Amino acid sequence: MPKHIKQLLPKLNNLLDILLYLHGSRSIMTLYEAAILGIVEGVTEYLPVSSTAHIALTSQIMGVAQDDFMNSFNIIIQIAPIFSVMIIYFNTLFHSLEIWKKLIVSFIPTGAIGFLFHKQIETMFSANSIVLWMIATGIFFLIIEFLYTRRGHTTVDLDQVSYKQALSIGFIQALSLIPGVSRSGSTILGGMLLGMKRELSMSFSFLLAIPTMTAASGYTLLKEYSTFSSDGLGVIAVGFVVSFIVGWAAVKSFLAIVSRYNFTPFGIYLIASGILFGLFGVEL
Repeated sequence: MPKHIKQLLPKLNNLLDILLYLHGSRSIMTLYEAAILGIVEGVTEYLPVSSTAHIALTSQIMGVAQDDFMNSFNIIIQIAPIFSVMIIYFNTLFHSLEIWKKLIVSFIPTGAIGFLFHKQIETMFSANSIVLWMIATGIFFLIIEFLYTRRGHTTVDLDQVSYKQALSIGFIQALSLIPGVSRSGSTILGGMLLGMKRELSMSFSFLLAIPTMTAASGYTLLKEYSTFSSDGLGVIAVGFVVSFIVGWAAVKSFLAIVSRYNFTPFGIYLIASGILFGLFGVEL
């Protein structure tokens, strides 16, 4: 065995021991299950698909209980992809105050509606709603792509996005408060309808997730903090790190794919997966 591998093995064993210690004595979920869920979250959070449905189905397949700890785990791993986007768009975010102003303006409608009507929104949460809106979003993507022409999409750069466009996208994003409506899907479609190029609409959607997901996760953390304990820190750490890494790779890949092709494959996938989720009876 090569010398450098022999030197690395003790370090890996020490890391595993630490994670197992953090995992605690309570059997919540395995590190393997946490990593799988981190991968699913990282891949689906910024794609125009329902990350909620994918996490729920994956948990159901693995037999992971949908309890308070699982809810807390989902909240934490949803935060990780936010950092992925901040790294990818570091220069844009930290050298342009103007983009932050537009993102805040765009966030306001969703933040206000979510704050005022969160109780009513929670009563709408159901598996049927998730499936229905996945299929509907897929159909909308196919329609928009069929009608899409570059001549009608004159906004090609973030600096060209107007405050009116930002606010309008914010109201469209508010539709994602309806359980099953993809946040990224609604904002990408909204941007395209408002004259943005496909690639720009996608980038603005990714950036808008920063204030939106930060506020949503922060609010939920404050509300659910009593469910957290030192038990299970290992699985949370694994899920978070994996979600961060996979989220970064997914966003980079998504940008490359859409710049060369379009959203038609995602529309087809949403319709097909929505039908499958409905047939399998995903428990949410």
